[in-house]
Amino acid sequence: MNASLAIEEQIPPQLSSWVIDFIHHIRVERQLSEHTCKNYQRQILSALNHLNIDNWAELTADHIKMMLMHCSKEKLSTRTINLRLTVLRNFCEFMVTREYLSNNPVASIQSLKQSKPLPKQLNVDEMGSLLNFDTTEFLGIRDKAMFELLYGCGMRLSELTGLELNDILAGDEVRVIGKGNKERRLPLGRQAKVALGLWLSERDKLLPSSDEKALFLSKRKTRISNRQVQNRLDYWAKQQTLYQQISPHTLRHSFATHVLESSNDLRGVQELLGHANLSTTQVYTHLNFQHLSQIYDKAHPRAKKK
Repeated sequence: MNASLAIEEQIPPQLSSWVIDFIHHIRVERQLSEHTCKNYQRQILSALNHLNIDNWAELTADHIKMMLMHCSKEKLSTRTINLRLTVLRNFCEFMVTREYLSNNPVASIQSLKQSKPLPKQLNVDEMGSLLNFDTTEFLGIRDKAMFELLYGCGMRLSELTGLELNDILAGDEVRVIGKGNKERRLPLGRQAKVALGLWLSERDKLLPSSDEKALFLSKRKTRISNRQVQNRLDYWAKQQTLYQQISPHTLRHSFATHVLESSNDLRGVQELLGHANLSTTQVYTHLNFQHLSQIYDKAHPRAKKK
């Protein structure tokens, strides 16, 4: 079903027209991912269940506060509530720039305070256990190459599944397209290069001549999906007896933590991860400090527990 039709069927035209325009704006002009666009749309429609308005010009800060009360009664997480506020804030700002609203009624509403959990990562030994598997199977060779790139380059899952053959560059580099359609080049480590070479040979056998440009393929010889990568990671985590939840993002976090621990170069890690703001990367300094604290607690005579 067309996304615009889906919105129009759920809410009146005086409300739906602006939602449709906003979703088109973030999809086409801001080039946000399809996943993000759908999430924004879902948050706006969910908010409307509690706003009790006939058109967006009626929206006030009091409506937003009432919505927050309903969210609290529904026991939504702080993260979800703050996301909804952010979406509504951006949506209203869009209507202000289009001169439909004279001011942004969400601008005065502060987000809820929330504690930021530190990202989970594997230590060097655990990462070695995950990646050190030998296989001659098509799927295993492909999986090893994918995991080596996720950990060896610190790329996002969407960046991995979006890779094409011509993104493997001369000089042991790989080109990725990150958030905001921004391009960056990442160095290929020794292990990643070996695993990738084996996969490319296997890929050539599978598709000796084809118009398919995707680097990583499914069994159906089409571009692999994000879900398939997660499923394969789950499979290998069990095979390698790592009894913990591991996601592709865990490999990215592990990359960042290990590089920072070895180099102490926060700016360099920021560039490699493709973070627009240094503050996003600074979370890994907390991980680094946590690592040092554990060493201190174990080693210092005045810190050891009796």
